[in-house]
Amino acid sequence: MSSHSSHSSHPRKPGDATPHPLYLAAQVREIDSREIAAAQPGDKERGDAPGFALMQRAAMAAYRELRTHWPDARRLSVLCGSGNNAGDGYVLAALAAGDGLEVQLLALRDPASLKGEAARGVEMARAAGLTSQPWADDTALTGEVVVDALLGTGLGGEVREPYAAAITAINASDLPVLALDIPSGLAADSGAVLGVAVRATLTATFIADKFGLHTGQAADHVGALAFCPLGVDGADHADIVPVAELLDASLIATALPPRARASHKGDFGHVLVVGGAPGLGGAALLASQAAARLGAGKVSLATAPEHVGASLIRTPEVMARGVRGVSDATPMLKAAEVIVIGPGLGRDAWGQGLMQAALDSGKPLVIDADGLNLLVERWPELHRDDWLLTPHPGEAARLLGISGSEVQADRLAASRALKARRGGTHVLKGAGSLIAGPQGIGVCPYGNPGMASGGMGDVLSGILGALVAQGLTLESAARVATLLHACAADQAASVYGERGLLAGDLACYARILANGRPATRR
Repeated sequence: MSSHSSHSSHPRKPGDATPHPLYLAAQVREIDSREIAAAQPGDKERGDAPGFALMQRAAMAAYRELRTHWPDARRLSVLCGSGNNAGDGYVLAALAAGDGLEVQLLALRDPASLKGEAARGVEMARAAGLTSQPWADDTALTGEVVVDALLGTGLGGEVREPYAAAITAINASDLPVLALDIPSGLAADSGAVLGVAVRATLTATFIADKFGLHTGQAADHVGALAFCPLGVDGADHADIVPVAELLDASLIATALPPRARASHKGDFGHVLVVGGAPGLGGAALLASQAAARLGAGKVSLATAPEHVGASLIRTPEVMARGVRGVSDATPMLKAAEVIVIGPGLGRDAWGQGLMQAALDSGKPLVIDADGLNLLVERWPELHRDDWLLTPHPGEAARLLGISGSEVQADRLAASRALKARRGGTHVLKGAGSLIAGPQGIGVCPYGNPGMASGGMGDVLSGILGALVAQGLTLESAARVATLLHACAADQAASVYGERGLLAGDLACYARILANGRPATRR
């Protein structure tokens, strides 16, 4: 599976080029505490607790989202745990009751034990005429919409009882769910599920957007995402550096403006795809065709001799040559401006020799598939700045010497470790692909589960090579290519559906997007 995220909506519309920063939970808590400390003295003198005022704004914002998404709902089930996440739930319940809705208010923790702003939320619910009932495993959810206010962003370990049972009951109910700030059980810093997590229909997240809502298992739990800043301006906290940026498809048009009318093929670079060992020709053919479709001036293919005929039939514009070893490929390596190596390369002597020659060429490299496996086996300590590596989680695990589950449990840490250990630029593929380069980490919020099929990474490699050949830096190419790849899959799926989406379907859609057609979301 390549760059793929199945979030059903985006916190902003495609085309919004404004940077969208992503933060860790501790950073958001720091921003929250600063906002409270900076509250106007007059508010404090009138007895308005700044923390509770912020809680009320959060609950009101979430309630507005609820009414927008489910305008006909007349009954709510609101499940509250502890801490300020519970306080948000109690205040929302009070707002709903005041609006004439029937509210089933369920407490996972005794409301009398809550402190601070959360306790004031309980008081507000009581003042609205609501009485909570303790959660029991046989409790039936009577609302038309469930509000998840169980566990917030501070969850540090696996979900315990009775919260695990309540989350399981929510998921089994098949009712639409609004999660407050984050689906309970989802790790805010990684997008990993901590044992069990709510599968929300809509998540309203507050103050600053959280990294873990956009990668890993978050794709199956966040649902649509509504970002509610509550009047907080991130520019006021510029010293708190976001850990990543959520990328927008508008970056494609910015990076790929219309071409000059007097252009010729020499202006757009020469890509060499090296791969397709005997019996493994398909991957290299996919990569070379994608490079040609995405605008490289010239594309060459160094592959096993038996695959040349297939390349000529599939894409005669690609200059395919059968190579039996390094000596056959040397003139091609010298002529190219960027080398894509790895698709179908194999790991025997043929692939090893071509990999060594590519590393020695002095040309920018895009390395995928068996190229990455050979790095692990033959060059475990090699570090350089002029390459772009595109591992899926299993390949990333081998590069780092850890397990695939460890990569997925903390994709941010894995991406940072790859950058530190190997240098250059990296695309860690998967739901919410991460692009790590000299300027930081970008997150791709596009794509769909149809991309979980063979050959997707080969197409991405070809797109990457084409963009580098056209003059983009490795980092810019990685960001734009990942967006093109994912958005092309969304366009294809919008026509034919996700199931049965093939890697070979993407190149033509990516070409359309690269020429100015706006991206859409699934």
